[in-house]
Amino acid sequence: MASAPSLLSLVISLLVLLLCHLSDAVAEPTRYHTLVATPLSPEPTSADARPVSDTSLTDIFDDHHNASTVDLLLAHREAFAPPNATASQLLAYRLARDATRAAEIALAAGNRTRARRGGGFAAPVVSGLAQGSGEYFAQVGVGTPPSPALLVLDTGSDVVWLQCAPCRRCYAQSGRVFDPRRSRSYAAVACASPLCGRLDSGGGCDARRGACQYEVAYGDGSVTAGDFATETLTFARGARVARVAIGCGHDNEGLFVAAAGLLGLGRGRLSFPTQVARRYGRSFAYCLVDRTSSLKPSSSRSSTITFGSGSLGANTAASSFTPMVRNPRMATFYYVHLVGFSVGGARVPGVSQRDLTLNPSTGRGGVILDSGTSVTRLARPAYAALRDAFRAATAPGLRLTRGGFSLFDTCYDLGGRRTVKVPTLALHLEGGGAAVALPPENYLIPVDTRGTFCFAFAPTDGGVSIVGNIQQQGFRVVFDGDRQRVGFVPKSC
Repeated sequence: MASAPSLLSLVISLLVLLLCHLSDAVAEPTRYHTLVATPLSPEPTSADARPVSDTSLTDIFDDHHNASTVDLLLAHREAFAPPNATASQLLAYRLARDATRAAEIALAAGNRTRARRGGGFAAPVVSGLAQGSGEYFAQVGVGTPPSPALLVLDTGSDVVWLQCAPCRRCYAQSGRVFDPRRSRSYAAVACASPLCGRLDSGGGCDARRGACQYEVAYGDGSVTAGDFATETLTFARGARVARVAIGCGHDNEGLFVAAAGLLGLGRGRLSFPTQVARRYGRSFAYCLVDRTSSLKPSSSRSSTITFGSGSLGANTAASSFTPMVRNPRMATFYYVHLVGFSVGGARVPGVSQRDLTLNPSTGRGGVILDSGTSVTRLARPAYAALRDAFRAATAPGLRLTRGGFSLFDTCYDLGGRRTVKVPTLALHLEGGGAAVALPPENYLIPVDTRGTFCFAFAPTDGGVSIVGNIQQQGFRVVFDGDRQRVGFVPKSC
């Protein structure tokens, strides 16, 4: 007969086994989304799908507007691709540009850029813009009367600039090059002006004319340089903003392609949001719809960006807000505190805060939001943990392909399937309830015409992590500069 202590031990062991069994039985099952598995189109892009450059000024800049709000329509860069380019070719080119841009952002955030010297121009303004072109263009009227210009939307740089006639050296752009001699509101900035002093090195000076000069150089050798001036910009519904400081570039080289220039949306002193803050406040928001929408003439959805009181929207209660984080060594970028991920409804283990947190003393690390980077980059250990959790939660019927595609190492053969179940994925940000649940098309994307879909994240060893615009699609992303926070409003485009 068993002794009392032995019997007690047996009973305790049985209870432990029973509790473990019950725990397994009530564990929450993996959550799934349904992905519509539409591969890339084998057909060349249509030149007829270009929506913005052929729109008349009367349609875009009519006289009815809310004095406290400025709106802009956005077009994806691929709407201005060569007419015979295939979707696969566009994706390959896009990923190559993306890799260069991400590398240059890492260099800038690590404070390891070197200034160019000589020529009498300003030293480079540090920018994350490596290719000279981001992913979305904004339609803006420049000058009086307004001349239409497509400007790259870029949260990773500050200076607003565009190509100007006469050109010493200009690249091919969509539409006419702006001629300041035909504008009644164009005014050169004097060398002694405080505005000239806002350029990072104090600005260059053309001593003969007493005119302030600017120069922005990028890591791939691209450069824009010319006169620093003020000009009136006109937006949708007739909203006009006078005396905006812009670079009027007469010498522009590199891979800028199609756009007339750049609308800098960073946090620096010369960015467009900073310049209009006195009148419109420090808030703006954009909605980036599916990158292929502008290639579909039947699509009624359009990307937009809004400045002013209307940027917060009516349904901010549905937003997931998180505080902005400031990097004392890099004032331009919008940093947020990403604290983890969920896959299939369960938190991903093995994600260290050390890999995602900004080090204010060195300026390295941290996570930024960037409108011009497509694919989200994560510090390598955090990426590996997220990727492994996604692979483990993927339904058994989904077959991993051999090898990857470009910068992607996790791809699936979905050929012949119309819909598939894929695990849910959410980003967790610091702040009460700041969880951003991504739709499936924001993290599993087609890469060819055969039905290969890849996990749209990539690792980086550059220190800084980047949340790119593929993951931002479909959200109203609110940059609330007045309250120093960023919000994500789902299904709000």
